Amino acid sequence: MSTVYTRRLSKELAEIQTETKPPIGIRLLKADDFETWIFEIEVLGDSLYRGERFGLKFRFDNSYPFSAPAVQFVVDSGMKAPVHPHVYTNGHICASILGDDWSPTLSVMAVCITIQSMLASCKRKELPEGNDTYVRTAPDNPKKTHFVYDDDTSPFPSNRV
Repeated sequence: MSTVYTRRLSKELAEIQTETKPPIGIRLLKADDFETWIFEIEVLGDSLYRGERFGLKFRFDNSYPFSAPAVQFVVDSGMKAPVHPHVYTNGHICASILGDDWSPTLSVMAVCITIQSMLASCKRKELPEGNDTYVRTAPDNPKKTHFVYDDDTSPFPSNRV
């Protein structure tokens, strides 16, 4: 195990667990090790997802924080992924910060807040283009998919792989 990896995750976990005022709507559910962490994300405010809660799973490898964790919505144990133009029904998320725009300065909590914000700003509950084909052929690890990130101002964002 990488020293940078364990040191960084230890620090982040300690901050999350001791935070006196954690971000509203984000709650750590499970972090038994440095391989998988599970959060609950609730979208607040006047949003299409008001009152809905989603599980968000982070999987880390020893290249963290130099490469992004594998992040996806939990789609088991009765939980479903949100219906969103950038979220596939298998829980994979097409977001540039989880791929091309990842930076080691980002943290687990920054990713949670970004995804919470992505859901809060959604204007239409709809599946991504090609959802069924992607889900049928996608790898288990979303990091193995090379998403194409289009301009989000387009009325029809493309999540082609």
